[in-house]
Amino acid sequence: MRKSRIWMATGNENKVREAAEVLAEYGVELKHLKTERVEVQADDLDEIAACSLRWIEGDKPVVVEDAGLFVDHLAGFPGPYSSYVLKRLGNPGILKLMEGVGERSARYLSAVAYRDEGGVRVFHGTVEGQIAEAIRGSHGFGYDPIFIPAEGDGRTFGEMNDKEKNRLSHRARAFRALGRWLAED
Repeated sequence: MRKSRIWMATGNENKVREAAEVLAEYGVELKHLKTERVEVQADDLDEIAACSLRWIEGDKPVVVEDAGLFVDHLAGFPGPYSSYVLKRLGNPGILKLMEGVGERSARYLSAVAYRDEGGVRVFHGTVEGQIAEAIRGSHGFGYDPIFIPAEGDGRTFGEMNDKEKNRLSHRARAFRALGRWLAED
């Protein structure tokens, strides 16, 4: 095992909770490094996550995750600008942009950048799905109440508990890729 304890730099405790549950499957303890990280605006999630690591001082193994909702009808918008758009438009704004649209396909993408003494590696997770017609559910955070994963049972992530969401989510898939890599000898 490469590391049995790593730190996640984020101000979002929900992300830490979800990631910690996944990494525990691989015997990795995830600690919260509370920080308001510098997030560059870029068109590439990998670049955003990896760049954020540059601003975090210290030599302990640390991870940063950046994610985005990519809506096909909106040419991939909000994509890497998802956090900003969520603050400005919220889920009601995305639903307004999708009014009357029949083709509602979308995907969540996650880039998890990990840094230790060996350098930086980026791990990815994707989940395909569609945008719901209305906000549904009170679980999760962000766009969860309007995203229906294709592999699910028709519920939004917002209608699923943490365990159900972590079976399918983009973030869980990216952290599983990191967990498998960390578990290698």
